[in-house]
Amino acid sequence: MILLALYLGIDPTFLLSNLESTGGGEAMPRPAPSRPVEGSEADFVSVVLADTEDSWNAIFSGSGRHYDEPTLVLFTDAVQSRCGFASAAVGPFYCPADQQIYLDLGFFRELHDRFGAPGDFAQAYVIAHEVGHHVQNLLGISDDVRRRQARVDAPDANELSVRLELQADCMSGVWARTADRSRSILETGDIEEGLNAASAIGDDRLQRESQGYVVPDSFTHGSSEQRVRWFRRGLDFGDVAVCDTFSAERL
Repeated sequence: MILLALYLGIDPTFLLSNLESTGGGEAMPRPAPSRPVEGSEADFVSVVLADTEDSWNAIFSGSGRHYDEPTLVLFTDAVQSRCGFASAAVGPFYCPADQQIYLDLGFFRELHDRFGAPGDFAQAYVIAHEVGHHVQNLLGISDDVRRRQARVDAPDANELSVRLELQADCMSGVWARTADRSRSILETGDIEEGLNAASAIGDDRLQRESQGYVVPDSFTHGSSEQRVRWFRRGLDFGDVAVCDTFSAERL
């Protein structure tokens, strides 16, 4: 599956997330939402995305780079992207082939109702995580990881995926700290909401819920503890340089 994804230019974790047996990442089997996108929810997502653009434009400009802003696609039931067809069960994802973020707003309701991670900042963390993947794509990190994954077996490819995802978690924290320094966006309880969301969608927690046991070698996004740690690291330092998960001995 991984080799096929790499040949087609698709993020392997995108295909793997459609298999219920993996139990990894945010992709969890659930009914597709039936109600239409609500205006207030869509407006909130647009505001958060615009704020990430302000922050990442400033960060890239500070290092002499240009930030190409991603496009947001809201959908219900299913969507077709250049990375392939996806049902709502996949949850939010970023497609590097078209530089678009795909978001089913039903995932936020599930984050609140099923995983016990309510709050606006919990949702903002999810959006910022996908933007983190866009940043990785612009910096060439995603392409490098895919090339490395093509040369290793499945467990090692999964570990590379985990490092990629944890780096995106860290980058979401970098956005939050950068935005707060510039615009004072963080309110009381926001950080706790974000950390709770990071914990709620850890691979170990999702696997334990879906299949009753945990298979670390099949992790593609990282454990709850790892996701919290790297999101917190980005929050604490607000610097992309601290998000080098690929050189870290401890994830």
